[in-house]
Amino acid sequence: MKMQRRGVSTPVAASAVIVVLIILIGAYAIYSKPASTVTATSTSVSTAITTSVSTAVSTSISTATTTATTTAISTSISTSISTSISTSTATATTTATTTSLVTTTATTTSTSIALAPILSYSADAYATETTALLTGFSKATGIPVAPVVSGGSNADASAIAAGAPDDIFISAALAATAPAHLGNLSSNWAIGVASDQMVLAYSNATLTNSAASAIITQGKTAASSNATSDWNSFFATLTSGSVKVGISSPVADPAGLRAWLVLEAAGYLYSGGNQQAYASTLLAAGANTTASSAANLVAPLQAGQIQFLFIYRSAAITSGIGYLSLNTHVNLSSPTLASFYSKFSYTDSAGKTAGAPIVIVITVPLNSVNTTEALEFVQYVVKNMASLSAYGLVVPAQGLLYSSVASPQMLPSAVQALESQGLIVLSGPI
Repeated sequence: MKMQRRGVSTPVAASAVIVVLIILIGAYAIYSKPASTVTATSTSVSTAITTSVSTAVSTSISTATTTATTTAISTSISTSISTSISTSTATATTTATTTSLVTTTATTTSTSIALAPILSYSADAYATETTALLTGFSKATGIPVAPVVSGGSNADASAIAAGAPDDIFISAALAATAPAHLGNLSSNWAIGVASDQMVLAYSNATLTNSAASAIITQGKTAASSNATSDWNSFFATLTSGSVKVGISSPVADPAGLRAWLVLEAAGYLYSGGNQQAYASTLLAAGANTTASSAANLVAPLQAGQIQFLFIYRSAAITSGIGYLSLNTHVNLSSPTLASFYSKFSYTDSAGKTAGAPIVIVITVPLNSVNTTEALEFVQYVVKNMASLSAYGLVVPAQGLLYSSVASPQMLPSAVQALESQGLIVLSGPI
């Protein structure tokens, strides 16, 4: 048998060539034909903007894009090229790029609240000094202050204990800041910033009274000689009933209580140890005139209704009236004589009060609303207490801390800071 060579017949080969040509021509036509693009974009915006573009290159292209965005900006680009061949061969290329940008906006609202003014009570004898300190503090810090309320220290304490609004209490008596007077509003600490002394004040009207003029002469003689006999003559004549002597209410005003203590100490020293020698004589003569505070007796003194007035030296200086100085052992001015002063006492409706040096103290009652600002004021007073010497007060080298709190750590941090800085020193219980 004759062998035939196997191969591709001429018709088949020709057909294959034609198919290839057709494919090449079709591919060329597709490649060279401009793409037909349909783009539909729908955008929904509430708080941001979204744009989406989709492009497809094919024999027929149709794109529909819908985007809904509320809080972001998004851009999406998608390109797809697809070619399909009847021989079941497919090639697909997809490229996608997505960029998202999220923006958050925060709004900060600042609210400014006006500070309430600091409220203060002060012994009326030191209302002028307290006002000067409050004014200086307000200028230095911008913290508003209310006008000071003044009266006798014991009366002030009673008002505060009864619920009167208060942030600061400046007292002429340490005892007035204790629970005995402030009740459960006592913070059990106070800082002494100055000391004072009792004097016997007089006015120009006093000088027109012959009996009073004679007593002034006796007082100056006794102060000069410091002789017991001279002091005895002075106090005996003063309390004889020949003149009117102003003594404020001991219950309301420590100045009044201290006036009686002065007379007791004088009797002890100058009348053979008889503490009641001068006090009982004055009471028997009915020659004492009283008022709620020593400050309220200044006007009667100047008008000549009374001839003398027991008052603090600083108050006499502030009021512009004359005064007679008394011996240190009776004027309650010296801290070193504290034990001697304590020998004498006065008993009234508030109880028994022993004699003690006159110290002006500052404290923050527990009903304080502006506590932070009040403590700032305490620090200001301690750091500026030297200014009080201009009013005739004696300023200590360091503030005197009186505390009955359970432990030092229970003191306000502002007070602890003053102590750690050496600006105040512990001086005893309240």
